[in-house]
Amino acid sequence: MGCVIFSDITTIVVDVHAFKSYRAYPCDVMTNRCDVQNRKLDTGFRLTRVGVTGVKKPVRIKRNGDIALINDTLNCTIDVFVDLPAEQRGSHLSRNLEVLREIVDESVSSPVPGIEALAVSICRKLLDRHDYADTAEVLIVAEYFRNSKTPNGRDTLEIYTLIGEASAVRNEGLLKTIGVEVIGMTACPCAQETVGSALNCKGNVAVMTHNQRNICTVSMTMDETVNIEANDLIDIVESSFSSPTYEILKRDDEAAVVINAHNNPKFVEDVVRDVLKRIVSRYSDLPDDVSLIVRSESEESIHKHNAFAERQTTLGDLRECR
Repeated sequence: MGCVIFSDITTIVVDVHAFKSYRAYPCDVMTNRCDVQNRKLDTGFRLTRVGVTGVKKPVRIKRNGDIALINDTLNCTIDVFVDLPAEQRGSHLSRNLEVLREIVDESVSSPVPGIEALAVSICRKLLDRHDYADTAEVLIVAEYFRNSKTPNGRDTLEIYTLIGEASAVRNEGLLKTIGVEVIGMTACPCAQETVGSALNCKGNVAVMTHNQRNICTVSMTMDETVNIEANDLIDIVESSFSSPTYEILKRDDEAAVVINAHNNPKFVEDVVRDVLKRIVSRYSDLPDDVSLIVRSESEESIHKHNAFAERQTTLGDLRECR
């Protein structure tokens, strides 16, 4: 027997031979002893999503054969999930991080065509690593910069949010999602008419009204073989606001933005409907089963609440409504 002295008054007796014997177990035995996640449950419930969120990774992009200097590397935030059977206590979370590391490392030497393609690759590998799972989901969000011009033609660099998703069911196929979040401006048509009436304004004059910062999100879900460009979605959304907004505006551009917005007043509902109309027109060649969500939220300037509108639908349903 041996002893370990922790202080002047505390002594714990240790069986040195038993300790050495414990240390001598083979690695596979030790692994099984510590693999708490694989322990079976008799009264468990299936969990639909277990995984990790908020993983930050740099991802290199090469779209249509070109590497854009501005967006050569996107800073991505990644969430990944698989389902968990009722009889299994826990999911092996480290496997998720191993998958992310491997695929992101591959993108350094072989850039991916888009974050939605990256999501597809991660989704497949998750099911390979988690043999007990039937479903896998991946969400990737990235900051994205794009050259633009102010109303009077000045060069500017604007920021947007890209969304890439993938979801898979084992032996049943995979879907991917491409989305964007765009910030613009709306001018309230109701207040404009009220003010015009109060001031007894005549003719086609851009009467004053209150404004909102509008945040519009569009996401389209499709088979992995179907491709669309995020830049096209950004263009569709920006043309559906009362006016786009810009990071830097000189005085003449500032005046142009305000005048343009007040000449094109819109409710939050108008933004969603105009985006839907432009999507139907732009993507006449896409299958009817492509699903989409258009969401618009106006941050009110004269209220303490926000205004919100949304449509979830398919291209087939929208085409029938025309």
